[in-house]
Amino acid sequence: MISRDKHDRMANAIRFLAMDAVEKANSGHPGLPMGAADVATVLFTRYLKFDPKAPHWPDRDRFVLSAGHGSMLLYSCLYLTGYEDMTIDEIKRFRQLGSKTAGHPEYGHATGIETTTGPLGQGIANAVGMAIAERKLEEEFGSDLQSHYTYVLCGDGCLMEGISHEAIALAGHLRLNKLVLFWDNNNITIDGAVGLSDSTDQIERFKAVHWHTIEIDGHDPEAIAAAIEEAHKSDRPTFIAAKTTIGFGAPNKAGTHKVHGSPLGAEEIAATRKHLNWEAEPFVIPEDVLDAWRLAGLRSTKTRQEWEARLEAVEGGKKAEFKRRFAGDLPGNFDSSIDAFKKKIAANNPTVATRKASEDTLEVINGVVPEMLGGSADLTPSNNTKTSQMVSITPTDFSGRYMHYGIREHGMAAAMNGISLHGGLIPYSGGFLIFSDYCRPSIRLAALMGIRVVHVLTHDSIGVGEDGPTHQPVEQIAALRAIPNLLVFRPADETETAEAWQLALHEKHRPSALALTRQNLTPARKDYEEKNLVAYGAYELVSASDAKVSIFASGSEVELALKAAATLKDKGISARVVSVPCFELFKEQPETYRQAIIGDAPVKIAVEAAIRQGWDYFIGNDGAFVGMQSFGASAPAKDLFPHFGITAEAVVAAAEEKLG
Repeated sequence: MISRDKHDRMANAIRFLAMDAVEKANSGHPGLPMGAADVATVLFTRYLKFDPKAPHWPDRDRFVLSAGHGSMLLYSCLYLTGYEDMTIDEIKRFRQLGSKTAGHPEYGHATGIETTTGPLGQGIANAVGMAIAERKLEEEFGSDLQSHYTYVLCGDGCLMEGISHEAIALAGHLRLNKLVLFWDNNNITIDGAVGLSDSTDQIERFKAVHWHTIEIDGHDPEAIAAAIEEAHKSDRPTFIAAKTTIGFGAPNKAGTHKVHGSPLGAEEIAATRKHLNWEAEPFVIPEDVLDAWRLAGLRSTKTRQEWEARLEAVEGGKKAEFKRRFAGDLPGNFDSSIDAFKKKIAANNPTVATRKASEDTLEVINGVVPEMLGGSADLTPSNNTKTSQMVSITPTDFSGRYMHYGIREHGMAAAMNGISLHGGLIPYSGGFLIFSDYCRPSIRLAALMGIRVVHVLTHDSIGVGEDGPTHQPVEQIAALRAIPNLLVFRPADETETAEAWQLALHEKHRPSALALTRQNLTPARKDYEEKNLVAYGAYELVSASDAKVSIFASGSEVELALKAAATLKDKGISARVVSVPCFELFKEQPETYRQAIIGDAPVKIAVEAAIRQGWDYFIGNDGAFVGMQSFGASAPAKDLFPHFGITAEAVVAAAEEKLG
């Protein structure tokens, strides 16, 4: 235990770094770091298991600042505890171009930042994923290698966002007892008092979803410590409502919305220095205070060394497997297994829906990649995401490899991000493509962070049929393709599906989405090809050096393109067909390849049962497009494609019209 005076000085170091950095940047949120400084000080100096000299230690505790606007709280703690890349110069460069201290914490910018936060509620859901990963890996490798806590600090905004309820309900159901959520209960939002818009009894809310709840004075270090120790004894996740004053210490602005998202101003900062008896100049931490913080940063060094010794003592195969998985490397037999599967496909040429092709591929993958953690948003039979190896995880048994996320697409996608960020597992899950809209903020953050998650998105077009326009994706493919650093695959048959999965799993630093059909598709590729052709993003299925027409298509419409090309050939019109399973990979190919694939045929046509947006890259502004220009309709799929003019005959007619 440290004295109250010493604690106050250590907490004030966070407060003044935060207010001085925000003032220098003339931008930022000083209120949360000032109000939550006591919670952070107790957590980082007495309980959090971490080592700034080994920031990627797999068994470290995770700390997630869900209320990412309070980023200076995290940056201050990283600097004070001795993370080498979080220097005082970086603190001074808060919110400046190229600095590690971005306006909201960004994963990969500096060590110690476990996830990118800012969109409120995301951090809570990410942390649920991290806690799931810890529990799963403890089950698999034992508590000697995986036994740590996940701590989260959230604000009122995180709890108002709907994603928070999806996440906390799942966590309560799974009894993730090593998840500890601090609520910075300061009663202030940007507009003013929380009461302007919300009157939720958060304690009762968390009790309702089976969390252990504690209420404390967030400025009492011993109350904070006692709450953490109580949380450690719980058999459920713990919600600690820490009553705080936003902007604590600022004589005129504390407790008001004026300190939430604006610099305090020189006059108020001077008054705060006087009020808190802080005489140091801006960005200067008194030597005794910095020494105390740096000692706290060394607190877990021995624990980490003991963990490393335990890892080295583990028998060879298990140790190698643990290291491989946390390095993110795939098993050595992965590619050969996919290749053998491609040979099997070529031998049988099955006519199947690509959702079924995905299941067949996963049957191979899940047999050789033990870190695959599957799941679905209550659509398992429709998504075909559960293979023979996948036993369901339950609240009392985490030995399985399959998560039932419930009807919680957004929470699922964010939890997957947390699972991936934790390390040691590769999360994939299933949903309908139409509901990628519900997942989009989390998919976007996965792309921003550059992490490996795979979203299986089935029922990818009007081919959904009778469920109608509410369930028929029209603009979703284009919307996903608009996200930078996201690979969007729309395979045409089982071979392309297998190749798409192979590529998605090799991508350590970007997420993937697989748009898959409900309806059966005739194989586009009937012969075995050793190369992964999907890796090119687009490639010729039917060549014609004298082509008058180039037809580009993805997914189920490749079948229509092939039929149209055959009809045109019968009419004496030379046509070529290009399968386009992945826009993003095609755009990464050398210019010579791209030019050759786009070609110089006088007529270019794109076919996709979706909107045109994005296809002009291939066909130009004057190209013909056969696809959707409206929402869908409720009817059998066989009736919808001709109703909306998405047929081989329509492609032929478009070609003939363009040729004149």
